[in-house]
Amino acid sequence: MAQHVTALLWCSLELSQIERAGRGLAEGEARPGTPRCPGGAASGDAFGAGAPREACVPGCPLHALRVASPGLLQMQLILHYDETYREVKYGNMGLPDIDSKMLMGINVTPIAALLYTPVLIRFFGTKWMMFLAVGIYALFVSTNYWERYYTLVPSAVALGMAIVPLWASMGNYITRMAQKYHEYSHYKEQDGQEPRQRPPRGSHAPYLLVFQAIFYSFFHLSFACAQLPMIYFLNHYLYDLNHTLYNVQSCGTNSHGILSGFNKTVLRTLPRSRNLIVVESVLMAVAFLAMLLVLGLCGAAYRPTEEIDLRSVGWGNIFQLPFKHVRDYRLRHLVPFFIYSGFEVLFACTGIALGYGVCSVGLERLAYLLVAYGLGASSASFLGLLGLWLPRPVPLVAGAGVHLLLTFVLFFWAPMPRVLQHSWILYVAAALWGVGSALNKTGLSTLLGILYEDKERQDFIFTIYHWWQAVAIFTVYLGSSLPMKAKLAVLLVTLVAAAVSYLRMEQKLRRGVAPRQPRIPRPQHKVRGYRYLEEDNSDESDAEGEHGDGAEEEAPPAGPRPGPEPAGLGRRPCPYEQALGGDGPEEQ
Repeated sequence: MAQHVTALLWCSLELSQIERAGRGLAEGEARPGTPRCPGGAASGDAFGAGAPREACVPGCPLHALRVASPGLLQMQLILHYDETYREVKYGNMGLPDIDSKMLMGINVTPIAALLYTPVLIRFFGTKWMMFLAVGIYALFVSTNYWERYYTLVPSAVALGMAIVPLWASMGNYITRMAQKYHEYSHYKEQDGQEPRQRPPRGSHAPYLLVFQAIFYSFFHLSFACAQLPMIYFLNHYLYDLNHTLYNVQSCGTNSHGILSGFNKTVLRTLPRSRNLIVVESVLMAVAFLAMLLVLGLCGAAYRPTEEIDLRSVGWGNIFQLPFKHVRDYRLRHLVPFFIYSGFEVLFACTGIALGYGVCSVGLERLAYLLVAYGLGASSASFLGLLGLWLPRPVPLVAGAGVHLLLTFVLFFWAPMPRVLQHSWILYVAAALWGVGSALNKTGLSTLLGILYEDKERQDFIFTIYHWWQAVAIFTVYLGSSLPMKAKLAVLLVTLVAAAVSYLRMEQKLRRGVAPRQPRIPRPQHKVRGYRYLEEDNSDESDAEGEHGDGAEEEAPPAGPRPGPEPAGLGRRPCPYEQALGGDGPEEQ
């Protein structure tokens, strides 16, 4: 926790200094030769003033959200598993069937996300897509006040639909914030130089490493904080391991499915409904707080004109571009790593925590195993900063190496049920798996932000990344009844294939093999009723040359105009032309 407090203090101090500079520039103190935007501030500094804050705050809403939603879902599934709880509170309502359909909705629905995620992100914008997705998570939490089929299952389907858009917009947002802060810092270093030049391509990588490390440190810390309802509430009602594991015969690599032989009654006493409402209300407040954090702390990822440019390429093109990016050999080589990234998170929660942990040391220690995983991953997220000094493949391959070693060890280890002497091995294994997960997540997100620097591609790339993760999670859901050795074998083969494919991609990049990227269509600015300013075209690249004059004049409507018409009058100058000192078209 100290590391997050230190990061927040540093950001707040830096923000106060930069905001003073930003206010001065916004009031007209920009240096000569600085390009200006319609709002009056220098284009390099207008949006850079808030960038240090964005290094810290995007992880806060997701941290609060993952405390509420997974924590509530975990507690809900444990309560519904107990036979006595189901019979006393819900009778013959069929809670196991509702839970199975709810899990199906969460795991199956994201398969279709590749079809709608880019369209939603371009339509709502990155920030508002995050806000909408967080609101759907809060809706899922709120349905637990009235647990019925028509509340739980539809909210679970909506939650599944929001998973990929949330993560794609979040990855795009972090990358854009790093680029904007780097652009601000680059312009700040050019004090007194005219004209100000764009930063060289790829120079934002150090900033992106820092931003991703801070974000994933918050994200993985949420695994630990999500166990607070278990530790402080539900653990007081659970039977000990001698009761819950009475019929369990094998654990670890010798186990089949998920907790075969586990006792059907896990609650020693039933929690009062009033206490459950209090816990659910606290979690609902945390989910609502996550919405407010997105709304109040997260700034816009793009300027308004950039948002218009991104939408103006055509909705058909936006729908097709994720599929067209399959031409890029870099993405094809990274697909095995995308799949493994989904496998390893689910294996930490179901394989290590349940198949090795709960199966041998009891349900009452489940929360502490996940706390060890979360704290290990949160602390190790800053190991991604080793990429500032080491070659780029080192952190990602190091994380794969940690998981490879642990997978080999777990393949030959079968802990005995109801034996606590080896519990420390489980905690060490969970923490080390968290170290590998942190290096994996931080390395992949940073790598995508470095390889795909153009802002018009980033939402497509992160959509593809998190869609493959969703496919992997769906595969784990389908294979939940497989033996543990089969799961470990699949995990091992996928890990080796991912590492080899990634190193092959790096080798091609060193040889200078040019990737084949689909062309992004030029924005179509002929929008009826809107005067677009071509001078502020954010999608113009260096190779596109100079454009013509500003907005196109609309042709006068055909036919005679009613009433007397003044002869020879042109249009009035628009506010942007007045700000530049021009008088618009001369009056005849």
